[in-house]
Amino acid sequence: MALGLAAKKEIVAEVNEVASRALSVAVAEYRGMEVGELTELRVQAREQGVYLKVIRNTLAKRALADSKFADIDPALTGQLIYGFSIDAPGGAARLFKDYAKKNPKLNVTALSIGSGLLGPEKLDAVASLPTRDEALAQLLATFKAPVGKFVQTVNEIPTKFARVLAAIKETK
Repeated sequence: MALGLAAKKEIVAEVNEVASRALSVAVAEYRGMEVGELTELRVQAREQGVYLKVIRNTLAKRALADSKFADIDPALTGQLIYGFSIDAPGGAARLFKDYAKKNPKLNVTALSIGSGLLGPEKLDAVASLPTRDEALAQLLATFKAPVGKFVQTVNEIPTKFARVLAAIKETK
């Protein structure tokens, strides 16, 4: 079905808005996949906070032209599905990597985390990026000893304050 100019503009605006919020984008060929398989992939994407869209490459190029993912333009050829990671930088890459294990028809062709075009050989590296919660937990783990000491000191304040007050009363 042919899209009118208004529908094309709407798609470009929607994808541009998603790209402005996204942390990364993964692009994959899906040639030969059946509708049920794509539906399963879409369900998993929603559960993992990944915006998934099949759009014409010309519209994708327009939508991404003034975004941090403009560098992915040369890789936009073929029958592609676009995955934008909204919650975690490795979300779309992880989704495509896991799904491709059981369905080899899904073939990742390009990735971008906003700092240049990455080839499919970088899929494992991008997919292994921690989620926000994992990154915060790792950061807190590095502060474990100092934070523990800080908490202990804060917990001792009422006791020490009571001792100081008692000492002041005794001197009067």
